[in-house]
Amino acid sequence: MSDARFDPDFTILEETGDYIVVDKPAPLQVHPKVPGGPPTLWNGLKNLLAFELANGGQVSIINRLDRETSGVTLVAKHSAAARTFGIAMMQRSFHKTYHAIVLGWPDWETMELDAPIRRKGEFTESPIWVKQIVHPEGAPCQTNFRLLKCHTFRGQRIALVEARPLTGRMHQLRVHLAHLGHPILGDKIYGPDETCYLDFIETGWTPDLERRLLLDRQALHASQLCIDSLELSRTWTAQMPASLAAIID
Repeated sequence: MSDARFDPDFTILEETGDYIVVDKPAPLQVHPKVPGGPPTLWNGLKNLLAFELANGGQVSIINRLDRETSGVTLVAKHSAAARTFGIAMMQRSFHKTYHAIVLGWPDWETMELDAPIRRKGEFTESPIWVKQIVHPEGAPCQTNFRLLKCHTFRGQRIALVEARPLTGRMHQLRVHLAHLGHPILGDKIYGPDETCYLDFIETGWTPDLERRLLLDRQALHASQLCIDSLELSRTWTAQMPASLAAIID
């Protein structure tokens, strides 16, 4: 009997005895927050890897994506693999590539942004506890951007941007793109109106939110994850979801 608490609709990109790599869809949440909560990737993996778990294995999600971010997600199957990946991450042996659809047309072809970020509530009043901002007293934060394509969607200028984070801060790409004046399409927190997030928490998705945001998820996709360490050299790629590709095409 299937477990109704998880969405099994993620795609396996590669599986070995040490790890499994999946293409996580949006808006699938990665970890459970409360018992009986919404579907999670962790629940799905726990069911899929029941044999490994019964024989001393574990489910360790290495790169955790936001609920509304889709794409490549690496999962260690046992503690030794989790430790190896953890060391590789500390040594910056992982390289990530994202694609984002943003509002407006950037006036740059490439952008190297070095802008520290920190939680907004530590410096000023914020109704959203998790919201981050660029701040000189924040943690070091670097992202390289490349403009790929300009387009229009429902009468608004949008652009497809490639993002390569050099650091791994919370909401890094969303904060940096908003700081550059090009928030991600559909972003409820860092878009043009943060009250969209508060309204969504209270009411769920509504026609009013669709009018204001145009898209029911943030248009951010983890398209590639590469590891280049002494133990492993691999690259995993996930195609942009058809719903996002249709917007930019």
